[in-house]
Amino acid sequence: MQEIKFPVKFLFKITTFSNDFTATDADGKVVAYVKQKMFKLKEAITVFSDDSKSEELYSIDADRIIDFSASYTFTDKNGAKLGKISRKGLRSIWKAEYDIMDRNDQLQFKIREENPWIKVADSFFGELPLIGILSGYVFNPAYLVTDRNENVVAKLKKQPSFFGREFEVTKEGEFKNAGDDDRIMLGLMMMILLERRRG
Repeated sequence: MQEIKFPVKFLFKITTFSNDFTATDADGKVVAYVKQKMFKLKEAITVFSDDSKSEELYSIDADRIIDFSASYTFTDKNGAKLGKISRKGLRSIWKAEYDIMDRNDQLQFKIREENPWIKVADSFFGELPLIGILSGYVFNPAYLVTDRNENVVAKLKKQPSFFGREFEVTKEGEFKNAGDDDRIMLGLMMMILLERRRG
């Protein structure tokens, strides 16, 4: 996923039971197809170059059975570790918080929910008959990616859409180190899969 043209859109499929989605760049080019393996005790995600699923680019694997404090390791197609993302345990129940580490397990970035009340309202109104189908157009949570100096470098925001199936990643600052763009994108891909499951 080198030289990505932002913004990048994540579009979830609604015709499958799994949480598969396509990532397209600013030119409409598919830069990744993310497939979640079903019926696994440990989360297992495969990132392909496109929706033909002919070329595997990355895998994301949990270090334990589904848990609030699980970590998810990113590896490339050759099995080389690129980094990982970890959820901030019980602190993430109210307001989503994640850490993105490099290949040496050094903290590089944090992801935090911008306003947790939006997600609460989205979940509540989403359960109401008839009105609920419109909640995806009104309540749109956002997540900020910050570096170690608390500078915002990227933002993921849910876009107005039925079933909450579309998200957009914008670049808000500079990615200073080699591999930062891949780690941020893989971290956001894993994070949004987890957050959508939470509601």
